[in-house]
Amino acid sequence: MPLKFAVIGEEVEIKRLTTDDKLKRHLENLGIVVGQKVTVLSATGNGVILKVKDGRIALDGKMSAGIFVA
Repeated sequence: MPLKFAVIGEEVEIKRLTTDDKLKRHLENLGIVVGQKVTVLSATGNGVILKVKDGRIALDGKMSAGIFVA
């Protein structure tokens, strides 16, 4: 399922990144890689805030649209 539909507060695992290469590299530099577990802290109409490892990352709608989790 797309990241924006994940339940807030639930830990999910990133299964697939379907973005262009430039954005994919940027997400990987932020620690968002296939197999990484993240927790959705907040979701709005245009973006999400994630807990990745020990940090928090805000992603806009374009970035989060290409992230699929389970």
